[in-house]
Amino acid sequence: MRLILGLLLAICSSLADWTHGGEALDEGIQKALQTESYIYVATQRLNGEWSTPAPVWFMSEGGKVYFTTSPSSHKAHRIHRRSTVRIWVGRKDGPSFDGEARFIKDTTMIEQMGAAYDRKYWLAWVGLFRPRAGRVTAGSTVAIEVSPTGMTRP
Repeated sequence: MRLILGLLLAICSSLADWTHGGEALDEGIQKALQTESYIYVATQRLNGEWSTPAPVWFMSEGGKVYFTTSPSSHKAHRIHRRSTVRIWVGRKDGPSFDGEARFIKDTTMIEQMGAAYDRKYWLAWVGLFRPRAGRVTAGSTVAIEVSPTGMTRP
């Protein structure tokens, strides 16, 4: 009986991990992520209120959104304590979705972000505000991956 119960718990846990963060973005948001230059990011405060959405440069890849921020930012602190992230695409009242954010240190992904920023933002192309693996490894920048968990509005 214990073995069966243990197996059931393991299966349920695996299914929860498999489905967690697996929401697909609707076609309109996916298209906007490919064409827009900014996302607006808000995090939830301890009292449950949302922070003011802040404009952020980003990369979208594989149904996820990637961006960097200062490790001392409010976004970084709230993400560290597992705050939900709300993202508006293109403008503060644009299409939006909620997501689960996590810090990443994958140097290949961070270099991919840098190359994407070079193509998208001329300031990155000249070397400013470009994601760099060395800065993330050194702790002077944090890189964040957001997996959609739910739609909020089109």
